[in-house]
Amino acid sequence: MESLELKAFYKGKKVLVTGHTGFKGSWLCSILLEYGAVVCGIGLQPNTEPALFNLLDLDDRVQSNIMDIRDLEKIKAVFDQFQPEIVIHLAAQPLVLDSYSNPVYTFDVNVIGTVNILECVRLNHCVRSFINVTTDKVYENREQENYGYAETDRLNGFDPYSNSKSCSELVT
Repeated sequence: MESLELKAFYKGKKVLVTGHTGFKGSWLCSILLEYGAVVCGIGLQPNTEPALFNLLDLDDRVQSNIMDIRDLEKIKAVFDQFQPEIVIHLAAQPLVLDSYSNPVYTFDVNVIGTVNILECVRLNHCVRSFINVTTDKVYENREQENYGYAETDRLNGFDPYSNSKSCSELVT
């Protein structure tokens, strides 16, 4: 889609972004706002200084809900109040090395967090589109240079992070 088509598509649409306070989530929210979307976010407090979320003044520009995606009741309340048309799920424990030191937390956030978001999507008929953003780490690593992964490739996450994101895809 061309930029003008995207602007026309998103203008006035209610978009909920999980992980909105993270690096990618902050950029996504900023772009969606430029396209005229009404943006609501669910995420943790930004954990860097400076945080892109703060540099972009997103706290004043989106309906920001600081919460954990493992808290189903709080998420349900956000969905009930905001009534999103589009949900883009970015929230995750995103670090491979951290997944080794804290695998339970990694699976809890990446799998149960996704289940919670999907449950809210299932219960709210206002949602017309759901996007689950994961990682290329879910695919079997063929150790081939210049090889782009495809959605038809075999899943094969062997470390806790990659495996939890594979589970997130399967749950979706």
